[in-house]
Amino acid sequence: MDVLGYLIPASLLLGGLGLAAFFWTLRSDQYDDPEGDSRRILSDEYDEHPKPDSPNDDRGGS
Repeated sequence: MDVLGYLIPASLLLGGLGLAAFFWTLRSDQYDDPEGDSRRILSDEYDEHPKPDSPNDDRGGS
C-alpha cells in the first residue's frame, strides 16, 4: 500500500501535464480548420509526389 503514495501523485502529475498540453494546443489554434483538412484529404488536386524544381532535376544521380 505504500506504493500508492508514489503512484497517485505521479498519475495526477502526468494527467495534469496532458491536460496542460491539450489546452496549449487549443490556444495555439492546432484545431482551427478540421473541416478543411478532411476535404483536402479527399481532393484529387494534390499529388502524392512533389513535382521537381526544374525540368532537368532528375535527383537520381548518374
